[in-house]
Amino acid sequence: MAYATDIETATPGALAKSAHLDDAHVGDIIGAFGTIARHDTERRIAWKHRLQTLLAILGPGLIVMVGDNDAGAFGTYTQAGQNYGTALLWTLALLVPVLYVNQEMVLRLGAVTGVGHARLIFERFGKFWGAFSVVDLFLLNALTIVTEFIGIALALDYLGLPKSVGVPLSALLIVTAVSTGNFRRFERFAMGLVFASLLLVPIYFMAHPPLAQVARDFVVPQLPSEGKLSDVMLLIIAIVGTTVAPWQLFFQQSYVVDKRITPRFIRYERLDLWIGIALVIIGAVAMMAFTAAVFAGKPEFGNFTDAGGVAAGLEKYAGKAAGVMFAIALIDASLIGAAAVSLSTAYAIGDVFSLRHSLHRKPGEAKGFYAIYALLIALAAALVLTPGAPLGLLTNAVQTLAGVLLPSATVFLLLLCNDKPVLGPWVNPRWLNYFTGAVIGGLVLLSIILTASVLFPEATNEQVILAILLGGGGAGLVVSMAAMMLDRRGGKAHAPASLDAAQGLRASWRMPPLEELAPAKLSLAAKLWMGVLRLYLVVAGGLVLVRIATLALGGE
Repeated sequence: MAYATDIETATPGALAKSAHLDDAHVGDIIGAFGTIARHDTERRIAWKHRLQTLLAILGPGLIVMVGDNDAGAFGTYTQAGQNYGTALLWTLALLVPVLYVNQEMVLRLGAVTGVGHARLIFERFGKFWGAFSVVDLFLLNALTIVTEFIGIALALDYLGLPKSVGVPLSALLIVTAVSTGNFRRFERFAMGLVFASLLLVPIYFMAHPPLAQVARDFVVPQLPSEGKLSDVMLLIIAIVGTTVAPWQLFFQQSYVVDKRITPRFIRYERLDLWIGIALVIIGAVAMMAFTAAVFAGKPEFGNFTDAGGVAAGLEKYAGKAAGVMFAIALIDASLIGAAAVSLSTAYAIGDVFSLRHSLHRKPGEAKGFYAIYALLIALAAALVLTPGAPLGLLTNAVQTLAGVLLPSATVFLLLLCNDKPVLGPWVNPRWLNYFTGAVIGGLVLLSIILTASVLFPEATNEQVILAILLGGGGAGLVVSMAAMMLDRRGGKAHAPASLDAAQGLRASWRMPPLEELAPAKLSLAAKLWMGVLRLYLVVAGGLVLVRIATLALGGE
């Protein structure tokens, strides 16, 4: 089958009005399981044709969601199960709508604009926020990739394989899979890793957790009776941070652009996202449930060490096969996590600096893009193999910085999805803005608790946490009511009725080239909140980095 590029499929002058920054981002959709021609406008009426279209679109949602169940997630979910049983399963249910809303907004941005997340922030909010988004993404992603290789090393240790060989081979595999210059080949590799993540399901059945209790704890919120509130809150924050991470926003938007998905296929991409969310929740529930069942009543209960200790415990109490499958699943999760996180960074830098950045291009055609990707992987693998490297500190740093930075990423996402020159008839409906605003408020509260616990671990007790939650909740309620009153006073729906009514126009509407966009118009309230956000990020992020540096140097 011939792999069409934009040069092969575009009509003369077709790119004149395109916002795409790389002409490889325009052309046929070439997925792991099918192809859709660029000019295919046929209506999908029969179920067979709809299924074929879905199979061709599948990929972005599945990869970003399963990539989210990476090495850090393995540690966080199994820690929750080993230390508190299934009492925190309900946090996963609460995160389902948050996951969908956040990722649906970025897939919509990608399909409609044809431009990555970092470049849109740069163009619409200025150089400061554009540079900030790239620098913090680069720093956080670099640390996250290190945790992926820590996961690989732990799994290799359990399997009795030398990490001095296994870690470099894993890095070589990750780089090679991305660097073929063939989008379909990479996506098939990634989808193979996605399906391998289902290894967690048989472990669940081997551990025999009580199904009724698992179902009840998934829908009934509670706090573990045997844990300190401060420890439980930090673990809940870790669950949120590992399930809803900033890199996911940048990756999915850019990957949708690179896969050449257009607005007329957004419904199929939303279904792809839902399937990915289902897989990530199945994996997370399985890990919490089988660790809770295996360690219940055992000396190891409440004494989590790391994912390697979980594998050993599974072997001890559920059989060798369970431990081996868990270790293999950990390697699989680390591979797809490292690939997706590295790609999100390479895509963002390519976007901002207008480099060629597409998996449709061979390494010789996009040297900067592939060099950034390979460099991140190589540095992370080398650091994990370096004797005496503070790997535990780096893992904690990832969770802390992710918690501090996540609210800002969601704020920019919300503002972009209400930018009419950018999204036209695809801007957010009012209810979605209210929901996302509530999510941002919750993330800010959790971020404040996390920052306080890192900076003042002894002082952040139950009373302080409750004060932050109650005070922040009250302030959030007042702000929400004021925002709703101002919004109703404005009285206008976001999208013009004529555009919403014209479904055909909505399906074909694309953002014009960046240089033709009307200037971004931020309200006084938006400017004020962005100023507050800047101050918070500078203070909280700076203090957290100082604390991490102090610990690294052996301070108290």
